[in-house]
Amino acid sequence: MLIVSTTDLYAQRLIKGQKGFEASIGLISDKKPLHDFFYMQAGMTINGKNGNYQLWAVEYSHKNHEFENYTIPVETYSAEGGYSFVLLGDWAKNIFLNMGIIAVAGYEIINQGENALPNGAVIQNKDSFIYGGGLRLSLETYLGDHLVMLIQGKTKAVWGTSVERFRPSAGIGLRYIF
Repeated sequence: MLIVSTTDLYAQRLIKGQKGFEASIGLISDKKPLHDFFYMQAGMTINGKNGNYQLWAVEYSHKNHEFENYTIPVETYSAEGGYSFVLLGDWAKNIFLNMGIIAVAGYEIINQGENALPNGAVIQNKDSFIYGGGLRLSLETYLGDHLVMLIQGKTKAVWGTSVERFRPSAGIGLRYIF
């Protein structure tokens, strides 16, 4: 009894096969207000060995582009799949630095599908399917046995788009482990 009462007990974390639900929001650029350049992501994680995990997610991103006095919205709906590796972590499994490799596929809508502006100008960019890959760097810390907070930076390279090929972003999120 004496040994048990003086020893801290921790819940098991990062068990292989354990699943989690992740939700995150963030900025695509720091040039404009949040409502002009943002993304929202929801996904599922499946733990592998040594704290590594698979990530399957869907993402919505919104970015406004300026042309003369007009705002042209670009919306992207995408699905991502990838694997995240632990780069650094503490022995108590409380905080980690992870790097993930992701594949991306989705659809991009420019100006809500309208190609003409009110002044008569025609938008040359077209709605299109996009595909590509990216890297994700995340700092993750356990707030409790089932709740993880993460701060992430990621960049994606996408093809099939007529807007921007490289898309960096930064965000914050929560993961619930069940």
